[in-house]
Amino acid sequence: MGGESLDELDKRIVEELCISSQGSYRQIAKRLGIHPTTLIQRVKGLEERGIIRGYRANVDYLKLGYEFMAIVHVYVEGDLLDVQRRIKEIDNVVAVFDVTGECDSIAWVVCKNRDEFSGVIKRMLALPGVKKTNTYVVLNVIKDSYDFIPELVERGPENRS
Repeated sequence: MGGESLDELDKRIVEELCISSQGSYRQIAKRLGIHPTTLIQRVKGLEERGIIRGYRANVDYLKLGYEFMAIVHVYVEGDLLDVQRRIKEIDNVVAVFDVTGECDSIAWVVCKNRDEFSGVIKRMLALPGVKKTNTYVVLNVIKDSYDFIPELVERGPENRS
């Protein structure tokens, strides 16, 4: 599991793409001070190693009409991996986390209305192996995973923001 071994250029590329992957390779390479061909080769290598898993827009679910958002603690009796796989297949599930602590798994759910939300929770509860769920309705998202930029490159005190 641990961290992959990255050289300084790979670290700079990952940071830059986390900040913004918009723009051409030429524009990104210019910001990094490297040749576009070097960038293309490095990005391809990072993708092949599974460090960069893809690219997508950072969307605001609430503005897209997903008014019901929740974090669902799932308590399992039986085959945890099977339950997690089945939860993952439910359309409105954004993420499933395998966790330690009181519950066995956590699901992040987004729905457009109360009926859809109720249906998702009931589908989870009906899964074989699900003992119970505890649902926490999200009122506002203060910070999400797209707001986290991994600090991979050492910076001197003069370059820290």
